[in-house]
Amino acid sequence: MDKSFFLPSNLWRMIRLYSRKLWVRVMVMGLLSLLALGVTQLIDPYIPDKISGRLAGSSADRLLDIIASAMLSVTIFSMTVMVSTYRSSASQWTPRVHRLIMQDSVTQKTLAAFIGAYVYALIAIILREISVFGDKHALVIFWLTVLVLAFVVWSLVRWVLHLQTFGSLLHTTRQVEDITKRRFQERLETPCLGAHALTGAVPSKAWPVTADQSGYIQHINAEGLQSVASRLKVHIYLPKPIGRFVFLNEPFAWVDGTVSDTERKEFRSMLRGHVTVEDLRSYEQDPRFGLNVMGEIASKALSPGINDPGTAIDVITRVGRILSSYSSETSRIEGQKNIPEMDRLWVPPLDPADLLNNGFGSLARDGAKIFEVQHQLQVTLAALMKHPDLGLSHAAEEFAELCLRRALEHMDFAPDRQRLLASVSDYLRLRATQTQRSHLEL
Repeated sequence: MDKSFFLPSNLWRMIRLYSRKLWVRVMVMGLLSLLALGVTQLIDPYIPDKISGRLAGSSADRLLDIIASAMLSVTIFSMTVMVSTYRSSASQWTPRVHRLIMQDSVTQKTLAAFIGAYVYALIAIILREISVFGDKHALVIFWLTVLVLAFVVWSLVRWVLHLQTFGSLLHTTRQVEDITKRRFQERLETPCLGAHALTGAVPSKAWPVTADQSGYIQHINAEGLQSVASRLKVHIYLPKPIGRFVFLNEPFAWVDGTVSDTERKEFRSMLRGHVTVEDLRSYEQDPRFGLNVMGEIASKALSPGINDPGTAIDVITRVGRILSSYSSETSRIEGQKNIPEMDRLWVPPLDPADLLNNGFGSLARDGAKIFEVQHQLQVTLAALMKHPDLGLSHAAEEFAELCLRRALEHMDFAPDRQRLLASVSDYLRLRATQTQRSHLEL
């Protein structure tokens, strides 16, 4: 057995992954309701008979009946709202945002609270019927039921307030921005996943490890790979970044070092186990995916059926806000005094040109004819051109020229073209017009 699967980072990742699943939250709440009923059995003997006998068992029965009957209806209503929101968001904004909305913590906690209260009421009614909770000792179950009912009311109020914005465009774009920003900061705080920056070619003597299925690289367990590489005294190169699609039997990793024939099969299996390949991309380690989704929201808003340039402008400012915190992973690694923690791994750094294309590429194309969109895009790119990181600054300049040339070719109204040219720097205006003139001459 590969002991690297039990490393803290891998276990913590599994906990985070399953904590976002609805069925896990529901199961936990159901177990807590059973635990609460068990606690009443421990407390009940310490309640004096004079106090516990003052309350009739029928009082607790009425509350339990209310919870049992109401929770089923409320849960069905909440599930209906949730499903309709999922479908509408996928059709209105982008199908890629559907999975993010499914992980909405408030929605999952609310449904778990309702179902947990329903389970509590059912079990309590059953225990009352078989005389586990007798009328003489109904005080504890009554006040516990009051607490459960208060918790249900609080969850219901929070759910109603959450529904005011749940699934709306503003709430959705904020969700995507927040998770993209978090993943972006995590990546910058641990540049190249704690490994060396792979900026050149893989050593010629390295041998490949191929994928056992086609799909996107969702996650790289750097700590697990480091453990395997240290044990076998090899170096592992991962030239394909997270989010890249790999085909069956295509090399996704290269190994520099000697592994015996008897260990090579197990070694390949361990490497594949630490590099997750699935049919869909994930937000977890892939900030570029979040930028892609934001770009798709803007692109969908610019479609003729919706025609909402304001949403595209909002997305441009959000993407610019995320990219403003960028700093080169290579320079961060070089600025560190110590050798990277994952000293036997090489991972490619984030490419600023890819980040710009992920965030702005689709909306720049689909909004090429709209002056307001192109103007805000040039304003944002002009700010990124002043960024202290030279890589991002140069990439923003190249991308701004490309967007300006496309806009000049697609805008039919001459005054709009003049206004757009007037809004950019003299250097960029000269470069774009000269390039366009040379293409026309050809």
